[in-house]
Amino acid sequence: MVCLGNICRSPLAEGILKNKAKHLNIKIDSAGTASYHIGNPPDYRSIKIAEKYRIDISNQSARKITKEDFEIFDVIYAMDLNNYNDIIKMTNNPIHKEKVKVILNEIYPEMNHPVPDPYYGGENGFQDVYNLLDKACNKIIEKIEKR
Repeated sequence: MVCLGNICRSPLAEGILKNKAKHLNIKIDSAGTASYHIGNPPDYRSIKIAEKYRIDISNQSARKITKEDFEIFDVIYAMDLNNYNDIIKMTNNPIHKEKVKVILNEIYPEMNHPVPDPYYGGENGFQDVYNLLDKACNKIIEKIEKR
C-alpha cells in the first residue's frame, strides 16, 4: 500500500487489509513515495478512524518504498495516479511494473480513481478514505481467496 508520505492513506489501507486477512498467510506493508515522514507514526486522524473500527495502526512507522519491495511483494497498490507513476519510474523491469496497481481499480475497474488525500481536510475526509479503502480491501481479499 503506497501513498505520498505513508502517514494517512497507506497506513490505513495496511491496517484494514491486515485486519481482513488475519486468516491468510500473506505479508502486508505500506510505504510512501516521498521521505517527508520517515520514522513517524501515522497521522492521529488515521489512527483515530482505524480505532473506530477496532483496528490498531498506532505501531506503524512511515518508510519510503524501495526497489526491494518489487521483489518482496506480489502486488503494490498505489493510492492515486501520481504515486502510481512515481512507483513505475523506479523500475525498468516489466514484471515489476505489472505488480503496480491503483487500489480503487479494485472497485472501479480501469477508472484510476484516486483515494483522496485527507491530510488537509477535516475528520470526514478520513471517514471517506476509510470507506473507500474498506471496499477495495474486501475485493482484494475476495481475489486472494479465489486463488
